[in-house]
Amino acid sequence: MPQTLLFCAPAPVQDIPGGYRLDVKFVDGMRAHRAGWAGGVRCVLWRGAGSIPFGRDYAAGDLGFDLTVLDAGAPVPASLFQGAALALISADLQDFPRLTAAARDAVVPVVSGLEYTLDTRLRTLWLDRGLNPLRRVVRSIRLVRQDRAMADSLRRVAGVQFNGYPAFDALAGSVSRPILYLDNRMTPALMATPDEMAARAARLHAGAPLRLIHSGRLEPMKGAQDLLAVMHALDGLGVAATLDIYGAGSLAEQIAAGLAAFDGRVRLHGPVDFETGLVPVSRTQADVFLSCHRQADPSCTYLEAMGCGLALVGYANRMWTRLSAEAGAGAVAPMGRVRDLAQRIAAWDRDRKALIANAEAGLAFARAHDFATEFDARMAHLRACAGRD
Repeated sequence: MPQTLLFCAPAPVQDIPGGYRLDVKFVDGMRAHRAGWAGGVRCVLWRGAGSIPFGRDYAAGDLGFDLTVLDAGAPVPASLFQGAALALISADLQDFPRLTAAARDAVVPVVSGLEYTLDTRLRTLWLDRGLNPLRRVVRSIRLVRQDRAMADSLRRVAGVQFNGYPAFDALAGSVSRPILYLDNRMTPALMATPDEMAARAARLHAGAPLRLIHSGRLEPMKGAQDLLAVMHALDGLGVAATLDIYGAGSLAEQIAAGLAAFDGRVRLHGPVDFETGLVPVSRTQADVFLSCHRQADPSCTYLEAMGCGLALVGYANRMWTRLSAEAGAGAVAPMGRVRDLAQRIAAWDRDRKALIANAEAGLAFARAHDFATEFDARMAHLRACAGRD
C-alpha cells in the first residue's frame, strides 16, 4: 500500500554546496509533517528565489525529509508520484492546475493548501514599486485568470486546508472537505507564563513607557514604511514609547536612516531565531506588537505575538479584523491611517488596565490554537482524505 506523502510547495530554495538554503519555518513545518505521517515524506520545490531573509543553510542529509529541487516552471516528474498515498499541493503555486492534473493521471488523491485570496495577490502586486502601471494592469489580468483556473481545480481535489479566515470564507463553500486552520509556531512551552504576565502588568500599572515591538520582512507589502510614521504620530499625541524592529528587507536602509530622529527610542535589529531570540524578547521586553500589515494573508505573527502575551494593534485587513473579533483581543485601525493606529495605542497608554486585559484575552486565544492543536487537526484531515481513518 502506498505510504509516501508528496508535498509540492511554493517555499523559496537556493542551492548551496552539499545542500540548500531554506526558510527555517518551512523546514520546521516539513519535519513536523514527517513526524506526524506514518510513512515517508517527499517534498518538491522550485528554484528562482531571491534572498531568503529568515533562511538557514542545511546539508541535504540533515533535513529529515526527501527534497527534490526543480528548475523554475519544470513539471514534477511522474516518478515522484509513484508510491504516493497522497499529494499535498499548494494552490498558491502558479502551476497548481497542471500539478493536480498530473496527480490525477497518476491516480494519487490530492489535498490542497491555500493561503492567498485574489484580493491579497492583487494588493501585493500593486504595492510592488518596481512595476509601472501598465505592467501592473497586465499582471492583474493574468492573476484573475490564474485564480479562476485555481478555483476550478480546487473543486476536483479530495480536500482543502485553508490557512486563515479570508481564503476559507472565499472558497470553503465550493470545495470538498474544507478545514480552517490558523498557522503558527507557538507550543505550550513558548507561551507567556503567569509570572511574565504579572511582571508586565506591574510595570504597566507603574506607568512605565509602552514598549512596542515589530518583527517580519521589512517590505512595502508588510507596511514597514509606516513603522516610524506611527512613532512620530505617538510623539504628537504625547505618548512616551519605544519601538524595537526585528527583520530585514528592502526598506531596512530607509528605516535605519530615520532612527536618529528618535534619540535611541527606536532600534533596528536584524532577524533573530524565533524560539531563542524573538520569543524571549517578546515575552519579557515588550508590551504591544505593532503591525502595519496591509495584506489579508494569514500571517502567523498575529497568534505568535498574542501567545507571547502582547496586545496587538494593526490595520483592518480581512485577516486581522476577523481574528481580532474571534479572539476578543487586539485593536483594529482603518487601513493605511497611521494616526488612527497611533490613537489606538494612545488609548491603551491612558488605560493600562484595558491593555493588560486585552493581552490576557489574546494569550487565552493563542493557547487554544497552539501549533499542536492546529497541526493535529490538519494531519487528521490528511489521513481522512487518504482513506486512512
